[in-house]
Amino acid sequence: MITFEDVVKIYPGGGTAVDHLSMELPTGKMTVLVGPSGCGKTTSLRMINRMVEPTSGRVLIDGQDVSGQDEALLRRGIGYVIQHAGLFPHRTVLDNVATVPMLLGKTRREARTASLELLERVGLPTEFAKRYPAQLSGGQQQRVGVARALAADPPVMLMDEPFSAVDPVVRAQLHTEFLRLQQDLGKTIAMVTHDIDEAIKLGDYVAILRQGGVLAQFGTPQELLDAPADEFVASFVGRDRGLRSLSFDSAADVPVVPPASSADLILEGGRPIAWRTASGDRAIAGTFTKADSLRIVTDLAISSPVGIAVRVDDNGVCDGIVRHHDLVDYLMERRAS
Repeated sequence: MITFEDVVKIYPGGGTAVDHLSMELPTGKMTVLVGPSGCGKTTSLRMINRMVEPTSGRVLIDGQDVSGQDEALLRRGIGYVIQHAGLFPHRTVLDNVATVPMLLGKTRREARTASLELLERVGLPTEFAKRYPAQLSGGQQQRVGVARALAADPPVMLMDEPFSAVDPVVRAQLHTEFLRLQQDLGKTIAMVTHDIDEAIKLGDYVAILRQGGVLAQFGTPQELLDAPADEFVASFVGRDRGLRSLSFDSAADVPVVPPASSADLILEGGRPIAWRTASGDRAIAGTFTKADSLRIVTDLAISSPVGIAVRVDDNGVCDGIVRHHDLVDYLMERRAS
């Protein structure tokens, strides 16, 4: 657990970056710090590994005040991922990842063997091991950065806008990969981002900071979307927060009717192929399963040319449809209950 106890950071000249910040980042969970530029989120993150010292207050890891620990030893036990990966340009990918394990006493062979396994774990084939950072794409460099942060198997990881320097498609891929890794590893992670969508997607908990380093609200993504603390939080999470909150609700109980009840749906071997519309047949852009979220169902119903979302089973066979007006009735019933 990472604990901020009434932490204040005032820079020379009187600028307050962090103002009496108190919060607990739970063990084994990912907490995302988000807010407008100048709200103190990166300063707060860097106080965890003593890259920035607080003016007053305490930062603790598992009950131990970080100010009483040797800086070098503290940082070796904390994974750190930054924007643009921050790799050593003169070292190969493999040696970049092996750096910290060797500092911690592993032999070169042991460190390299473990690093090869980590590269595969973050989705990089072993042939990348001998390349240099300049020979990698931005997304590949970020994967190496994550692997390097994991190399010493640290219980705590800090991530400072790690995915902001890559394009949206690569960012989505990295999000998926990282969520898979975190599910397997269960690290205590503090991450900074300026993107509320990224915070909601990745965070088990989200801390929204306002200008001057004041904590506006701390909670799960759904808590922030369903019950924003004030107008600032409501504005920051977006006017479409009702739709976003559906990402946390299962589609398992959405009422469907048999696909045969729709003359607009074309099936082939039980699989949905196209919509039959007045302007001609149109390919179906997507389907949902019981494991998906209500947001996906809502998006499919809205984007469909006939206002219908199609549910399929594990074999891709259509087992029901839901019309947009029935979906609206279902959502209104849930809201009233």
